[in-house]
Amino acid sequence: MHSIGIDIGGTKIAGALVSDEGEIITDLREPTPAGDPAAIIDVVIDMIERLRVGTDVVAAGVAAAGFIDAAQSTVYYAPNINWRHEPFRDRLRERIDLDITIDNDANAAGWAEFRFGAARDARDMTMLTIGTGVGGAIVTGDRLLRGGFGAAGELGHLRVVPDGLPCGCGARGCIEQYGSGRALLRMAGEIADAGGIGLQLAAERDRAGALTGEIVGRLIADGDAGAVHALRQLGHWLGQACASLSAVLDPELFVFGGGVSVAGDLLLDPIRDAYLAHLPARGYHPEPRFVVAQLVNDAGVVGAADLARLHATAAG
Repeated sequence: MHSIGIDIGGTKIAGALVSDEGEIITDLREPTPAGDPAAIIDVVIDMIERLRVGTDVVAAGVAAAGFIDAAQSTVYYAPNINWRHEPFRDRLRERIDLDITIDNDANAAGWAEFRFGAARDARDMTMLTIGTGVGGAIVTGDRLLRGGFGAAGELGHLRVVPDGLPCGCGARGCIEQYGSGRALLRMAGEIADAGGIGLQLAAERDRAGALTGEIVGRLIADGDAGAVHALRQLGHWLGQACASLSAVLDPELFVFGGGVSVAGDLLLDPIRDAYLAHLPARGYHPEPRFVVAQLVNDAGVVGAADLARLHATAAG
């Protein structure tokens, strides 16, 4: 039983025909016309039509960054696309005869890891996606947590520092400002400014004109003391956030996805340390596992497709 997953990113739209076992059969990539919402609909429709040719497809799921309503129909708000209370599912259904659902991109990625990836043996998991910002997905009792209005799982906006750094959401002190790829670059820049272990970071910044994720990632892989220290600071904040999340959600494991997660244990070790240091009732509370996501760039399309298939099956 095949379904289609579409993942709308800031720079590209990915699409795939996916089996009920999470296997990608065919995939497509197109640039995202981010400034033209109508053109995005055109690209999505074209992708779905191309992917379903010659195949019995039961449903299509579309994942995008933003707040999606509980009915998986309307995009309340999308930060990278000019969507405000956009009836996206209805606009697609006007042009294509297929069961369609809309999901948050982090929810789709988290569901893919739960069903087919790093969390496939768990019933309760929490995933944090560490990219430019921090995304999240929560599965509890084998069910994706959507919340009363559909916008649950926005873990990047858990406040960890009262009156801390301003966040794009309008609040201050969100974990997104301390545990994201953008935060890693800021921390690396501060270490470069301080000298000492930041000398190599400073040299790379002078050479390139600015530190980038690619530069800091390379220095981390090379074991540069300054870059690794920045990563450990990032992990410290993420571990604190996970301790607070454990008190509420009690997951069996935490899964970390996104570009920064390629650092593996260099990231997970400080997360574990900070988690244990801030865990309520430490020594009496069972400790979850901390793992890196497995599906990487395919998670969004696989999760969107599987959620759409399950929705269509439940609907009869």
